[in-house]
Amino acid sequence: MSFKTSSRQQPNTDETPPRDEPTPEPPTDTDADAPADGEDAAASGEGEAAAGAAPEITANDGAASSASGDPEGTPPTAATEDPTAPGSGAAVTRDGTGTGTPSGTEPGTGAPAGSGRTDPDAPDAPDTTAAAADTETLPGTGPGTEPGTGAPAGSGPTDPDAPDAPDTTAAAADTETLPDTGPGTDAPAGSGPTDPDSPDAPDAPDTTAADTDTLPETGPGTEPGTDAPADAGAVGPDSSDGASEAAAAPDGEDPAGEVPGPAAGDGAGGGEEPPADEPPGRGNGWRGRYPVAARTLAWTTTLLAAALVLFALLMPSHADKFRPAEFLRLPVEAIFGAALLIVLPRRPRIAVSVAAGLLLGVLTVLNILDIEFNEYLGRGFNVVLDWSLFGDAQAYLQDTFGNGGALGIAALAVALVLAILALTTLSVVRLGGLVARNTVTATRTTLVLAIAWVTCATLGVQYTGVPIASEHVALVVQDRTEAVRQTLRDEAEFARISKKDNFANTPPSQLLTDLRGKDMIVTFIESYGRSAVEDPLMAPRVDATLTAENKKLTQAGFAAKSGWLTSATYGGSSWLGHSTFLSGLWINNQQRYRTVTAGDHLTLVGAFKKTGDYDTVGVMPGVQKAWPEQKFYGIDKLYDAHHLGYKGPKFSWSTMPDQYALAAYQRLVHSKKHDKPLMSTIILTSSHQPWAPIPRTVPQDQVGDGSVYGAIEKAGKRPSDIITSSPKSKVEYGKAISYSVTSLIDWLVKYGNKNTVLIYLGDHQPIARVSGDHASRDVPVSIVAKDPKVLDRIADWGWTDGLRPEHNAPVWKMSDFRDRFLTSYGSTPHP
Repeated sequence: MSFKTSSRQQPNTDETPPRDEPTPEPPTDTDADAPADGEDAAASGEGEAAAGAAPEITANDGAASSASGDPEGTPPTAATEDPTAPGSGAAVTRDGTGTGTPSGTEPGTGAPAGSGRTDPDAPDAPDTTAAAADTETLPGTGPGTEPGTGAPAGSGPTDPDAPDAPDTTAAAADTETLPDTGPGTDAPAGSGPTDPDSPDAPDAPDTTAADTDTLPETGPGTEPGTDAPADAGAVGPDSSDGASEAAAAPDGEDPAGEVPGPAAGDGAGGGEEPPADEPPGRGNGWRGRYPVAARTLAWTTTLLAAALVLFALLMPSHADKFRPAEFLRLPVEAIFGAALLIVLPRRPRIAVSVAAGLLLGVLTVLNILDIEFNEYLGRGFNVVLDWSLFGDAQAYLQDTFGNGGALGIAALAVALVLAILALTTLSVVRLGGLVARNTVTATRTTLVLAIAWVTCATLGVQYTGVPIASEHVALVVQDRTEAVRQTLRDEAEFARISKKDNFANTPPSQLLTDLRGKDMIVTFIESYGRSAVEDPLMAPRVDATLTAENKKLTQAGFAAKSGWLTSATYGGSSWLGHSTFLSGLWINNQQRYRTVTAGDHLTLVGAFKKTGDYDTVGVMPGVQKAWPEQKFYGIDKLYDAHHLGYKGPKFSWSTMPDQYALAAYQRLVHSKKHDKPLMSTIILTSSHQPWAPIPRTVPQDQVGDGSVYGAIEKAGKRPSDIITSSPKSKVEYGKAISYSVTSLIDWLVKYGNKNTVLIYLGDHQPIARVSGDHASRDVPVSIVAKDPKVLDRIADWGWTDGLRPEHNAPVWKMSDFRDRFLTSYGSTPHP
């Protein structure tokens, strides 16, 4: 083992004489043959290194004496002697080189480490191992000390003929470590060796008292096991002294000492050192204790991160496209991303990883919104216009699940969004760090995947009809960017279109001349779509209802013709269907709706009002707050949910049963005497999702204020019973449509007359869970009247007789109905 010298130390060699520095005291070492003559054993030229035993220091007097330089504790020369000065007692090896440090002691003695073999003629040293089993390793021992001693490693074995050393371990546990001792010594650092053969050297007192305190561990910058600065006597693994010590040690002997002492276990500071097989620092944690579990967890986390990133890159925006083949593709975005992260330095790489992870998270959230909007509205999420719909969604949840349920769902939605953003970001950062730590492997893998992607893209390789080479994210971003541009362009374009109206300037006398004197009723049945009359599961019930109700009409003297209209909306946003039908404009988004309702475009209701011969009335139980669109539509009197006198329970979203709404219309409006015919707009809501619970028809004389429906509502199904099941939802939807149609026809048969003309239609198809994926947007529309002349005016439309349109009946855009209707019933266009 080797030692580094401090700024005051210099190795003693034959070539380099030691520096002459004054010493406060003359040397005390004596020759082995003449212990009292004061001649330095290291300078005697005999080729043997002098070995001095440090005097023993007791806990009561020795420690204080050694620390203060008291001559009673340590010989004066030991505390003041410069080890580099001539005659200082520095140990000299057989080849004449000194150890260069006074910081160690020989094993089992108080002599400095490396002092060489003791003189065979020296008196016997006292036994230093008498109480080895009872000794406690002093915290002052550090790297480079001999096991079981305070001497540094490499001091060499003790001459067998040397006198016995005094016992210095009898009560080691009671000894207090001195703060100024060097590594592996019991004497102050820098003190010179004391010749044990000197007659002037008193017997070393016992330094192993049992009840003394161990001094705290050394702080930063000190030698291990000492309080000395790190530069003083530090052990250097590359020091040449270690080599010389190893060379000086005889074969078969440990160069650090003769016999190893007890194993270290009672170290400084706590009395117990960590096990030898447990590395210090981070390894002491659970990763060090369970390395297999730590590696398994790390690889599992990495694989999950990669799976999440791939899922986000390949995630479809339609629920029906979730199939294994969609996720067995090579995303080009991942290949480009890996290549970029490989070449970036650490900080830019982390920044890019975070940005890419957040972007991927946002795209994932938008994909989820696309799935939900395609499920409910038959279209993707519009990032410009559709944010306002979340308020309506919250109101729907409150009406369906109550305030607590709506709040819980909203909280889960927010938590899901935050979790997606966090997980995608952390996943990309983790994968970025992985490729940075394994640059060569990552580069090769990326190159191979890039070649594979180009090959698959060029050859058009597919798996079950799905291309292997994917650029899904790039296409999604491109589509969304184009959708934003189109939305912004559409606003200006629709503002121009909405100003054009073929009947805007038609005089009142030339409007609807063939319907003068008729009571007109336009009724929207919520979610009444083509699927209700053609789906194999729902059609039998609905068709049976239409057949039965048509028979009632015939018996009452009414006739009907029916056809198809393609709605501007799907699954929801009923107001888009209402405005499209009544305005004659294609209003398929919220921006168009705001634009048209803020203007004065002529509506079908407005046309009747413009004639001056009609009172216009609106019965809208679904309106529960201020409704400024009333003016746009031209409605003089509005009866919303708060003005119909209903005292019964809500049926999920629907504020009241359709039967009650029609009874209220009869009581509040239709039964009253009027100076003018009525133009009434009625919106029925009992067939609004989630179709649970569903009202039941009661005798007309029992409707009253609606309290009778309390028991019916309690006995009905809950939304949670059907909302996750497509077959159950279809069955309940069919029941709801049958109830609405029955309620309407029953009212018409009971209260209609020869001047009553009814137009009823659906506003849109039900959601995809009921209508099916990629269902049409067609809805049935019927005109019912007693006066045959009314239906004769539309004979050329090609519609089907009765309430059920044939499958091949004409299909028009819903926006075309207004102009066709106005023209057929005597209106003259004046653009």
